[in-house]
Amino acid sequence: MTATDELIERILRDYDTITVVGASADPEKAANEVPAYMQRRGWRIIPVNPHADEIVGEKVYRSLAEIPEQVGLVDVFRPSEQTPEIARQAVAAGATALWLQLGIRSAEAREIAESAGLLYIEDRCLIIEQRRSHIVKRGNVS
Repeated sequence: MTATDELIERILRDYDTITVVGASADPEKAANEVPAYMQRRGWRIIPVNPHADEIVGEKVYRSLAEIPEQVGLVDVFRPSEQTPEIARQAVAAGATALWLQLGIRSAEAREIAESAGLLYIEDRCLIIEQRRSHIVKRGNVS
């Protein structure tokens, strides 16, 4: 097992809530499918999207700064070039982990996150990693 695999399993085990920046109301998009899948496996989802009111049955926040509770794991479905700003917002919101979904990478976002002490994963899919690790939280695991 690589250090990255160990970190992924630690994140899946330790975090019960996933804040999803770029969550989509469109069930055809990965930015909806992934949070819905993780929700069915017991994680609580907090969607962040400036253009929706409800995603996967949850209240949507316009930005990380609007979330009225401690943010832990931030999962990102935005283009790579937007991730440094999202990393800065995650740090400002008190996040402790930043996960960039499959196909999303940024050396600058990594530097921002790791400099602030956040756990950092990029270019990995939560569904693939959850299936590989078999980690579930609670509730419906179908």
